[in-house]
Amino acid sequence: MSKPKSAYSQPTKFGKEDHHIIVVWVDNEAGVLARVIGLFSGRGYNIESLAVAEIDKQKHLSRITIVTKGTPEVIQQIKLQLGKLIPVHKVADFSRNDPKILFKELALLKIVANSKKLDKAKKLCKKYNGIIIDKTKKSFVIQVTALRREIDKLVVTLKPLGLISVSRTGAVAMTKGDEVFTQ
Repeated sequence: MSKPKSAYSQPTKFGKEDHHIIVVWVDNEAGVLARVIGLFSGRGYNIESLAVAEIDKQKHLSRITIVTKGTPEVIQQIKLQLGKLIPVHKVADFSRNDPKILFKELALLKIVANSKKLDKAKKLCKKYNGIIIDKTKKSFVIQVTALRREIDKLVVTLKPLGLISVSRTGAVAMTKGDEVFTQ
């Protein structure tokens, strides 16, 4: 077994590493993303995916969704440190195992192949409710929204059918039903 690259990623007697989706609501201003990311890199925390967008133009708020992995202590430390940053309004920690939370990732997949392989690839993508957004006689680009592991599986399956390019957004998360996260 290889050694972890960071002391922060070593499991302790208090808990093992687990994936977490951390959502941070911040002021939409220059340098905020750099400060949030700097907190991670400065302490040796890894970011597996990152999605950022403005969510309220009038209030100038953005939502940063970060997928990271760590022990319960590390995740708690990340949340505490994020909460101390000046432009941060609130921080949420969504566990991947929480049945009350929706997780999705968007991927654009480009397949270039003969018509037989293209047809087979389209059939595979139907299972994921893929939407063809560009099409020629020799290629298509399909948009798929699914869980990360489902997209990973689809990518592996499509490689022999002519998959030549993949672009992914990173995970996003939201509570189900009428429940809203409040701090």
